[in-house]
Order: sequence, then C-alpha cells, then structure tokens
Amino acid sequence: MKVNKKSVLGISALIAGSALVLSGCAGNSGDNGGDSGNNEDTTPITVWVDIEREPALEAISEQFTEETGIEVKLVTKDFATVDQDFISQVPTGKGPDVIVSPHDKLGAYYAAGVVAPLELGDVAEGFSEAALAAVTYDGKVYGVPYSIENVALVRNVDLVPEPAETYDEVIANGKAAGTKYPFLVGLSPEQGDPYHLYPFQTSFGSQVFAQNDDGSYDSSQLVLGDEAGQEFATWLGTQGAAGSGVFNANIDGEKAREFFIAGESPYYLTGPWNIPAISEGGINYAIDPLPSAGGEEAKPFIGVNAFFLSSKSTNALAATNYIVNYLSTEEAQLSLFEVGGRPPALISAYEAASADDPDVAAFGAIGQTGAPMPAIPEMGSVWSDWGNAELQIIKGEGGEPAEIWTTAAQNVQASIDG
Repeated sequence: MKVNKKSVLGISALIAGSALVLSGCAGNSGDNGGDSGNNEDTTPITVWVDIEREPALEAISEQFTEETGIEVKLVTKDFATVDQDFISQVPTGKGPDVIVSPHDKLGAYYAAGVVAPLELGDVAEGFSEAALAAVTYDGKVYGVPYSIENVALVRNVDLVPEPAETYDEVIANGKAAGTKYPFLVGLSPEQGDPYHLYPFQTSFGSQVFAQNDDGSYDSSQLVLGDEAGQEFATWLGTQGAAGSGVFNANIDGEKAREFFIAGESPYYLTGPWNIPAISEGGINYAIDPLPSAGGEEAKPFIGVNAFFLSSKSTNALAATNYIVNYLSTEEAQLSLFEVGGRPPALISAYEAASADDPDVAAFGAIGQTGAPMPAIPEMGSVWSDWGNAELQIIKGEGGEPAEIWTTAAQNVQASIDG
C-alpha cells in the first residue's frame, strides 16, 4: 500500500501516560459471564480473526499483553462461516471473547443473544456516522468499526480517458472503445448478485426495507416489490440476454476481473479488494462514481467490518479494553488497512490513508453516498429470492421482469412472516 506510517508497535506512545478509562464499558454486559469489577483478572482473551487480518492484530495484541499482563490468543477462522460458528458456540462457552465480523451479521448476533453492547465514550467521536450507524442496533452500539467498503466503477483510462455520469454514457463509451465487453460486473451463476447491482436499483429509487428517520431499517416494511422495484426489474431485463446482453450471467467475479485486466473492457464494477490485482496487471485505471441508470443517485451498499464483544466473555473487562482502547487507535486502524486495503472507519486513519492513496479517497467519497447494508435478521430471508429473480431476469427466463420481481418480493414477505 501507499500509506507511510510508523510501526504499529508505536501504539504504546499513543497510550502511555494516559489512563485507559473504560467508562463502564463492561458494566453494560452484566449477563456476559465476565467479572466487570475485577481489575486484576488476568484470564486470557480469545479473538477470532480471519487469516488476512491476523498479522495486523499480532503486534497490537503483544502490546496489549505487555501493558496489561493479559494474554491475547488469536485464532484464525474461515470468514465465510465464522458467524454461524459464533452463534452456535458462544452459548456453550466455547466461543471467543472477541470476533471480527461484517456488520450485517449483527442482527443475527443480537437475536441469538451472543453479543454485548459497548460504551465507546469519547472514542465514538473519531468514527464516521455511517460506520457507527452500521454497528448500532436497537439504540445501542455493539462494535468498534475498523473498515468501510463499497463498490465503485473502475475505468481503464487508456480506453476511455474521461468519466461518464450516466449508465447510458458508460455503455456508449464502452462500445466506442471497440473492446469485447462494453462493461463488466461479476455475477454468481447460481444467485446473481444483488450487492453489486444495488447501485443501479437505488438509482430507480428502489430499496429493500424502508428506513426510519435515524437511518435504521424498518423490518416491518418490505418495499422491495414496490413500483420503483418493478421499474428497475423492467430495465434490468433490457440489459440481459433478452436485451443488450451487457449483463452476462456466465461472467462471474473471477472472469470479470480477468477480462478487465486483459483489456477486454474499459469498465469494471467492483470493490477495493480487486484493485491490487488491477494495479499489478498494469492497467492505467481511475475510480469513478457509480453511474445512474434510473435518473436518481446510484447508492451502493456500505459494508462495515468491526470487532464485537461476546456476551459470554470470560474476561469482559479486558476484552472491552482491547476492543475499545487498542483497536480504535489510528495506528491499529492503519495497520488493518495495510493488510486489507479497505478504507479505515476511523476518520483520522481514513484521512491519513487517503492522503497518500487516491484509491482510498475515491472509494471513501463514493461510500459517503451509500447506506449500511441492513443488519436486521430479516435480511436472511431476502438474498436468495432477490438474487434468483435478478438472475432469471438477466437470463431472459420465466416471463415478464416486473412479474418475476413481484413474485420474488411476495416470496420474501412469506418467508419473513413464516
């Protein structure tokens, strides 16, 4: 990465000389099995982390142990299944004290009773509003966010020198470039990809659930099948096999990345996770705002990764100290950025990263227009029917797009009610 920073071991310089006041952090977790009143408890804490982020936590954990005398055990877990393992193992006492997880799992964690709220105090002021909103549930904060990610439009500058504002302009430029594909987005051959296509959907004014005034989602109001959603579905049909063929169900994420790096398209809708491969592939690229297809602003989903406290932590005070006071520092957040490439959630860390890395600045600016992915448990009933409907429409199968969309929304509602 392009960020110039001190070693993460410099955390001690940021912490030394100031008390690590928890402001009752663990006091809110009276049912988590920890003894929040025992400051001498040296019970080790266990952190579940994926293999990518583990290196960034090693030095932070060593520093924590040096200053507190409490050992931190880092256990690598499969990021794809860690949420289910957490839900199933915490009640048995075999789960971790801390878990690294995407924020959209929070609703399921809350419903299962496996996470405890945190009191961030002044630490909260350092994070963006979107990041804090993502880790807030039922009016309480449950996590310390460390990264924000969203998709953007990556453009091959050698093929198309200037950015476009609308989807129609993007396709026109793509065709004029004379490449095999005017535009690329990876789709799952089994379930489509509502996440990547969501900016186009929101540009028609379509959402999944209605939002409250504070930005939280109202699980009692599924709006997926409203008129705006049907309008998006009709447009989507014009872009698939029965129309222009721009959206191709046979091109998955890996193929889309491969084709873009090979210069077979000037545009690629993707996230920061694919930028290293694009850069290494020698592509002269720019990161553009998402183009509108429906006339309104194209808003991506925001995904926030965060650290959560187990409701059954064996040393809740130490685990909370670790999360709130060690993982929220600029050094820690930049260290996590170094290994993951996602824009930091801490404002000062984001500013430091974006100052040296225009990619981070570009993705971060686009993310400011987006909305946190709904963390409510009801989202578990949405993805399958939603994605299958999009895939069916793109393939040009099963009837009129608006009817397919309406049926999918009805199935989602039935699943929620059932």
